[in-house]
Amino acid sequence: MTEPLNVRDWNRNAWDLNVARGNRWTVPVSTEVIEAARQGEWQIQLTSQRPVPREWFPQIVDQPVLCLGAAGGQQAPVLAAAGAAITVLDNSPAQLRQDQMVADRDGLEIRCLEGDMADLSMLADESFELVVHPCSNCFVPDVNAVWEECFRVLRPGGILISGMVNPTCWLFSEEASDTGNLTVTQSLPWADSDHLNDPDVKRRMANEQPLEFGHSLQDLIGGQLRAGFQLTEFYEDGENDPETPLSQFTAWMFATRSVRPRVA
Repeated sequence: MTEPLNVRDWNRNAWDLNVARGNRWTVPVSTEVIEAARQGEWQIQLTSQRPVPREWFPQIVDQPVLCLGAAGGQQAPVLAAAGAAITVLDNSPAQLRQDQMVADRDGLEIRCLEGDMADLSMLADESFELVVHPCSNCFVPDVNAVWEECFRVLRPGGILISGMVNPTCWLFSEEASDTGNLTVTQSLPWADSDHLNDPDVKRRMANEQPLEFGHSLQDLIGGQLRAGFQLTEFYEDGENDPETPLSQFTAWMFATRSVRPRVA
C-alpha cells in the first residue's frame, strides 16, 4: 500500500531546493539594506511589488515580532535591524539558514525556529506584538489554523500583517496561467494534494516544486474574523506583473492588516 503524501515534508524539501535555485523569495537582503534599516530607512514586501505601508506597523523597537512562514533572509533581518526582537518560524531549514546568514554577517539577533505555521505550540500565548506573514499560507492545507494560532500568540492590541494570493489564480491551470490562455478549468477552493493525477500537479512534483492550496476568501479573510481579529486595512498588489498573465486583468495578490482586540 502506498503511504499518503506528507505535504509538509514535501514542501519543506521543495523550498530547500528553491533556495539552491535562487527563487526570488529566498534571496537575502544586502548589507546596505540592513545598514539603512538601522538608520530608520526600511520597508518590507509581503506581496509581489508593493511595500507594506509604514503606518501599518506598530512601534517595533524592542518589541517581540514573529515572522511567520517568512524565512529567506528578507523581512526578518530588516525588522531586526530596525530594532525589533525577531523570531522567525519556517518549514524550510535552508530558508532559515538564509536568515541566520544575514544575522551572522551583519551582527543581528534573530531567533530561528523550524516548524509548521499552523501549529505554534512551541510559542507562548500572547507573546508577540506583531506577526508578519508573507504569501506563504498557500502552501498549507488549513489556513484557518494559521489565523487561530496567530490570534493566540498575539498580545491584546497586537497586529497581524498578512500577504495572500488571490484565489482566482487557482481557477486556471498552471499551464494556462503561464501562457495567458485563461480558460477556467478548476474550482475553488483548490488543493494540489487532492489532484495528484492532474497534469499540472504531476509537472510540479516532477520539478520538485511546492504543492499549493488555493484557499477561499471565506477562509483567507473570513477566517481571520472568525478567529477573533478585526480587519483594519487592505490593499491589492500584482497588477501588470510581467511574470503573471492574469495580472493584466486583476490584482493577483493582496494584503490585510488585522488587530487582536484589547477587550474580547
